[in-house]
Amino acid sequence: MDFRLTARQQELKGTARRLTDLITKYEDDCEENNGLPPQAHAAIRDAVLDCGLQAVNMPTEWGGAGLRIVEQAVVQEELGRLTGALWDTVWRPANALRVCTPQQRERFLMPAIRGERRDCYAVTEPEAGSDPQNLSTTATRTEDGHWVLDGEKWFVTVGDHADFLIVLAAAGEKRAPTLFLVDKDTPGVEMTRVPRFMHTFVYEHPEFTFTQVRVPDDAVLGGVGEGHELTRSWFTEERLMIAARTIGAAERALELARDWAVERRQFGSRIADFQLIQGMLADCAVDIAVNRAYTHQVAWEVSEGTADRKALHAKASTAKLAASEAAGRVVDRCLQIFGGRGYDRSHPVERLYRELRVDRIWEGTSEIQRLIVAGELVKRGTGVLQLPST
Repeated sequence: MDFRLTARQQELKGTARRLTDLITKYEDDCEENNGLPPQAHAAIRDAVLDCGLQAVNMPTEWGGAGLRIVEQAVVQEELGRLTGALWDTVWRPANALRVCTPQQRERFLMPAIRGERRDCYAVTEPEAGSDPQNLSTTATRTEDGHWVLDGEKWFVTVGDHADFLIVLAAAGEKRAPTLFLVDKDTPGVEMTRVPRFMHTFVYEHPEFTFTQVRVPDDAVLGGVGEGHELTRSWFTEERLMIAARTIGAAERALELARDWAVERRQFGSRIADFQLIQGMLADCAVDIAVNRAYTHQVAWEVSEGTADRKALHAKASTAKLAASEAAGRVVDRCLQIFGGRGYDRSHPVERLYRELRVDRIWEGTSEIQRLIVAGELVKRGTGVLQLPST
């Protein structure tokens, strides 16, 4: 088995690092002002387009970068180094948009790929968080062939910046889980609250209400009743990308902590010479190395199509669970190495400390990931742990 990055992957890694370095200069502004002004977003958008990393998950024939999952993981690992969740300015339209009809593609997906529009995924509700099947948002069919949406959605990431939503609703009398494409300026759509969370995020996670929101039949994405399956596929990819980004974030924190430990002197010695500090540095290196290897393995399996969908879903959950929790341990140790300086909001490690916490919650909590992995083990045995055979 050859685990070396290919020439193509090395090239992508270098391109992503250069883009990351460029976006890094916006970190302090994002932290101090809880976001960025329009001119900064425009400059970042131009930089993304210039380097060709727009919509890395969409085909080249539609204007995307057309990267395989393993290539996307390499890119996301570099972008994960950014604080303020500035990695999200390098847009990846929701993969559910791949099933757009030709008309939907022209109206929604193609402009999103070009960075002219932005989507957001509205799934979570007050009573439907970890259990997305407990939907209360409804879509009612009208006699003239339209749908009327009523309900409430929470934690709609990028909802403040996006101009259209992908809304999961229970459609018709059978309450079939269905996705709908809804322009944000449609009458009846209201952004009701913008919570302030513990992290600073370049975008917000607002709450929306939908009151008698009337949309045409062609607003259905992927067919009536396909909402859960499309969302599950989205979760599989997103969980792998979270794993990749948290690895990148952890590595940046370790680099900073290692350099500090070598330079900082106390009691007449570098603190890097103290065994307790060395132990923390070593534990960080192990957490990063092990999780990078596994995340790349699973991303490769998805790219190669060498395992069945259910096994890959469980493996993506394993990667997300392990990497997000390991990154939390890493950044905690690194902040401790910096001492009081690491607790200062002007320091990247402090920001990473706050920002990485959500990775154990969104796109499925750590507890949900454990249930997914355990369910696969109980139903199908330990094959989920194995590499695919040729």
